[in-house]
Amino acid sequence: MPAPSSPAVVCIPARNEAERLPRLLRALAAQEGFSAAAPLKVVIVSNNCTDGTVEAVRALEGSGALDTLALRLIEATFAPSEAHVGTARRRALDAGAEWLESEGAPDGVLLTTDADARLAPGWVAANLRALENAEIVGGRLVIDEEDGADPALAAFHARVERYWTAVRALEVALDPPPHDPAPRHGDHTGGSLALRASLYRAVGGLPALPRGEDNALVAAVQRAGGRLRHCPSVSVLVSARTAGRAEGGMATEMLRRARVVREGEAYRLPVAAHWQRIILRRAALRRAYREGAAPAALHALGLDADDLAAIDLAACPNDIAFVERAHARLDARDGPAPECGLDEALAALENLAAALGRAQAA
Repeated sequence: MPAPSSPAVVCIPARNEAERLPRLLRALAAQEGFSAAAPLKVVIVSNNCTDGTVEAVRALEGSGALDTLALRLIEATFAPSEAHVGTARRRALDAGAEWLESEGAPDGVLLTTDADARLAPGWVAANLRALENAEIVGGRLVIDEEDGADPALAAFHARVERYWTAVRALEVALDPPPHDPAPRHGDHTGGSLALRASLYRAVGGLPALPRGEDNALVAAVQRAGGRLRHCPSVSVLVSARTAGRAEGGMATEMLRRARVVREGEAYRLPVAAHWQRIILRRAALRRAYREGAAPAALHALGLDADDLAAIDLAACPNDIAFVERAHARLDARDGPAPECGLDEALAALENLAAALGRAQAA
């Protein structure tokens, strides 16, 4: 396979991942298009590790198993208030951007994933291809049942996935994004993100939040007008473990689902009408922008003078930026979404999508 057209750096935060991080590094060393002569750049930020993570990486590097990687390992000791994934991921991405800039490649690509992820050999190449028609790319998260799947839990995962697939079907019916066509997934987390270093700098970098730092970066790119692509060819296997490293991360969700299956805990999600209202509102905002965004039309959509000043319509480069800025203002006033049980929510979403499909076909 030919070498990638854009220089790239994979940026990884790691905290006590002596067991799983070597597996990820082997997967990165096997990425298509890279070799000992043209290695893949990788930055790891060891975040307050106490389990031998650094030693495990050094041992693997010394074995020659990572000869197709150019590896930079940063050992960081953060204060307790900052010893979280947001600080570590930002440090890794900043270091990756500095690396590209020092080599005269400010438009090179930054990729980030998690230390416990598993990647296919084409992960980097698929991200680079997707970035040809987008500013930021999110990879699909696939739950990795390392110790064998619990059939009941696997079935529950599938029902949750059906719910979010139905939400995306509603988007396609009511406000389809031309830059993110179906088939697409809905994930854009730190498990798999890619964007150019110059854009990363332009939006101020990744917010160093204790949770949600990945979504905050994506939102910043969209507020700047960036196209978000959920490319079906980009995916990553994410751990199903219930004891994770990031507070409020994937492990928290896996523990919640386990309780639902094993203990009967309620699992509630936003009702179908919530998504219909949000998608229709976003479609109306997009239409208003494209038609000239007259103040009266924007007021009718719920945007007051303070909102319009904060949105800065004149500075919006496209409808993506306007919709994201406007939606953030309106969403902050909405309050919590009404919820119901998963089965009820799923049935209502699928019925609504089917009805819309019949109406469009008529």
